[in-house]
Amino acid sequence: MVKHIVMFKLKGTAEERRAVASQFKAALEALPEKIDVLRSIEVGLNQNPAETWDVVVDKMADVEVYAKHPAHVAAAGLLGEHKDMRACVDYEL
Repeated sequence: MVKHIVMFKLKGTAEERRAVASQFKAALEALPEKIDVLRSIEVGLNQNPAETWDVVVDKMADVEVYAKHPAHVAAAGLLGEHKDMRACVDYEL
C-alpha cells in the first residue's frame, strides 16, 4: 500500500482559487465510492493566505490503478488551466 500526498498551487484570484479548490475537494471526496483500491482520502484547503499551496490531498491506494481510473481522471480535469504547480510524495507503508 502506498501513501500518496499531493499539493496543488492554483492560479487566479483568491476567490477563483477557493471556488476551484472546493469543486476539486468535493470530486475527490466522492472517489472512495467509485474506486475500490482507494482505501482512504483526506482533502484539505489551505486557510492561511500567507502560504503558497492551496490544496493538499492525502490518500492510501494502489496508485497505479487509482491514477488511471476514469473517475480520478475526471476529478483531476477540474483543475484544468487553474493548476499552477503540483508537488507529490509517494511512500510505501
